[in-house]
Order: sequence, then structure tokens, then C-alpha cells
Amino acid sequence: MDRLFLDANVLFSAAYRPDAGLLQLWKLPDAALCASHYAVEEARINLAEPDQRLRLAQLTKRLSFFDAIHGKLPREISLPEKDVPIMLSAIEARATHLLTGDFRHFGRYFGRRIGGVLILPPAAYLSSRRAT
Repeated sequence: MDRLFLDANVLFSAAYRPDAGLLQLWKLPDAALCASHYAVEEARINLAEPDQRLRLAQLTKRLSFFDAIHGKLPREISLPEKDVPIMLSAIEARATHLLTGDFRHFGRYFGRRIGGVLILPPAAYLSSRRAT
């Protein structure tokens, strides 16, 4: 079973529209979804409409939460300060995957395993699931 750690932008995108494609993640039978309170709050403050925030609240009911309190990034990774808690929480969760749409900061790590966590954009993960 895959353990998918969802970045704030994935949560934001899933809650943004009632028919968002990323809602497929919540329908996967053999995947456990997780996030951090930090990621959920980042998504929440960027959602402008009450119905979007309600959708986010509903989606978070199916998540397990992991919050890294302490830790250091592995030496091979360099991220802006705001992204460090995301990566550390994914490692803390022992996630198999960190799903993020943040190409700017995580893009150079796509397809790489950092601290045991494979970093991918959600579309690549979903595509790989369809291929198997």
C-alpha cells in the first residue's frame, strides 16, 4: 500500500473545484493519504470561497496527520524555509511518496527518493498507477 503525503498545493487544487481531477487520489483503494496541519492551513488560507474551505475540511477527514517538530533535511536537498516542514513531515510519516505541484522548489527532485520518500507531481503518480 502506498502512503501518499499531500503538499498544500495538492490539497488546494483538490478543494478548489467540486470536480477537481485530484479527487481521484481519495478514491484509490490501496493508498493511505496523509498531510501535515501546516500543509492544510497553507491550503486553507489560499482558498477564497467558503464552499472551497468546506470541501477542504471534508477532504481532510480522510487524512492521517504527521507534523515534523524537529529535524534536518538530508544533505542532498535544499529547499526554501517554507517547504522544509513539508519534506520533514513526509519523512516523519514514512510516506512512500510526496505529491506536490511545486515545480519551482521541488521540481529538481521529481523522480528522486529523499529520506525514503519518492517526490512526484500528482499527475505522474496517477499515470504510473494507470500503467500498472
